[in-house]
Amino acid sequence: MKRIVKSSSEGLTIEVSEISGQQEQLLAEFRACEEGRCSCPTNEYEKLDSLNIEAAGGKVRLSLKAKSGQVLDGSEIQKCLDHTGKKLDPGS
Repeated sequence: MKRIVKSSSEGLTIEVSEISGQQEQLLAEFRACEEGRCSCPTNEYEKLDSLNIEAAGGKVRLSLKAKSGQVLDGSEIQKCLDHTGKKLDPGS
């Protein structure tokens, strides 16, 4: 699972590719976060104002917008992506 995390003035954009047939599982994990049921080992979720999920062409793009006055920490979001990746592929 390849991930590219980019910062913007409002938050972060994450592009996930090379998901080798696990797109539906990955989307389910991200939708859980979108619905407030995030299992990531970080407190970054508390800073999140909104999460937008787009899937197309074998890639998933997440747009994370921080609450007013908050800044999302890309390294903490990487930990969350690692956590999600391990849930999809426990051997990784």
